[in-house]
Amino acid sequence: MKMGKITVDPNCRIKFNNNVDYCVGTGRLGLALTEEYLKELEFVQKMIGFSYIRGHGLFSDDVSIYHEYEENGETKVEYNYTYIDRIIDSYLKLGIRPYLELGFMPGQLASGTQTIFYWKGNTTPPKDYKKWTDMVIALLEHLKKRYGEEVTSWPIEVWNEPNLPGFWYKADMEEYFKLFKETFLAIKEYDSRFKVGGPAICGVNDAEWIKAFLSFCKREGLHPDRITRHHYTVEFPERIGHYDYSKLEDSEMRFANLKSTRDIVDSYDEFKGLPIHLTEFSTSYTPKGVIHDTNINAAYLARQLSRLGDVNEAYSYWTFGDVFEEQGVPDSLFYGGFGMVAAGNIPKPTFWTFYFYKQLKLFSDECVYRDDNAVIVKKDNDYSGILWNIDEEDEIRELLMEVTDSSDYTLITKTVDENCCNPLKLWHDIGEPAYPTHAETELIKSAAWPLTESTVISAKDGVVSSQITVNRNGVVYFTLTKRQFTPDRGYDYDKVVSYH
Repeated sequence: MKMGKITVDPNCRIKFNNNVDYCVGTGRLGLALTEEYLKELEFVQKMIGFSYIRGHGLFSDDVSIYHEYEENGETKVEYNYTYIDRIIDSYLKLGIRPYLELGFMPGQLASGTQTIFYWKGNTTPPKDYKKWTDMVIALLEHLKKRYGEEVTSWPIEVWNEPNLPGFWYKADMEEYFKLFKETFLAIKEYDSRFKVGGPAICGVNDAEWIKAFLSFCKREGLHPDRITRHHYTVEFPERIGHYDYSKLEDSEMRFANLKSTRDIVDSYDEFKGLPIHLTEFSTSYTPKGVIHDTNINAAYLARQLSRLGDVNEAYSYWTFGDVFEEQGVPDSLFYGGFGMVAAGNIPKPTFWTFYFYKQLKLFSDECVYRDDNAVIVKKDNDYSGILWNIDEEDEIRELLMEVTDSSDYTLITKTVDENCCNPLKLWHDIGEPAYPTHAETELIKSAAWPLTESTVISAKDGVVSSQITVNRNGVVYFTLTKRQFTPDRGYDYDKVVSYH
């Protein structure tokens, strides 16, 4: 087993933008009409509590907003908000608000028949841009009337991954720029308080698209409120049966790619400092990427979350739950789904990475230590941190943290690794039931929680020294807080535990 040492300088201050709870992704919005979806979202909101949720399909036919009809030989348009109201009502009840991704194209408004996914989202431009912008503005008017002025603070993004021909017909750059311009101008004319971003691209030709988009905006006198892009970190997958197997890419290479977008944006005087939102990020970009269900996914994302805020104002994990149908209805309980929560509210290891970062944020925003495998914050004379180990041999980390007295401190650790928090392994060991019974689901869930341990440590010469084991593909959250010892009269813990 390896040994490592971390010495924390309490006076050090390190820039650390921990915006872990800003936004989370979802499958298409229409899935919010289902019971299992809402149960998973309720669990995630109770445990972590995201501010916004972003998904596809706002204008797709299953949400049923846009309708054309003939009357007296004239084509007329009407809107139906029954489902979108039900969806957003459910979101607000759970304390989360929509990050409005404007897409895909209603069938009756589409210029073509190209669709994507099992649920056939139309990915062609509008046949009439005026009808498109009228639809967008009518929806914003309706939302403001129903939910009040707070709607103007809900983020807006124009389309999704137009640099991929599957998501935007022929990946036509100029046509997307037209869509963005017409949409942006219409929204700003209606109410300039709305914040509108784009181009929502993935990592294919990202530099070319970002440069072209900013040059277009500069030429047209447009000033988007933020730049949006996506971030995935695996090589091209190998498909075996229903499943995709991918190798993780080097973290530094992926962080450099994100920094290149920041540099491009800042190279334009008009757009320097413009916020960048990663409106999707994960490891694998496929909805059957088996890595999503694993402990290494949790450890890898711990490093991602420690640094994504360096050059991005916000970042949204894709997705909160496994109710997801891009490639059809899931075939099994663990199917490599994007979600941090599996069916039956079984938290995957990755769920705890996000939970730990939220706990870190609640503890303090004063970062005093950060490296490739740790981040530590301080509040008064107490500490909290996250340690991780990405696919390396088990390691004991010795932590030396300075305090101002010689009091006793309580060290609490919550450990997620392949030994103590691995629901995937238990599911495999009982035979990989595709459709587990209630009893099997509860059994699997019992293996999906961190191991919590505690110890009392005495400060010596103003330093608290502790050792924390971080196993291979493990993530450990710890708190080190001054112990307030208030025993009741006559109670002796040492005497209690000495009985045999």
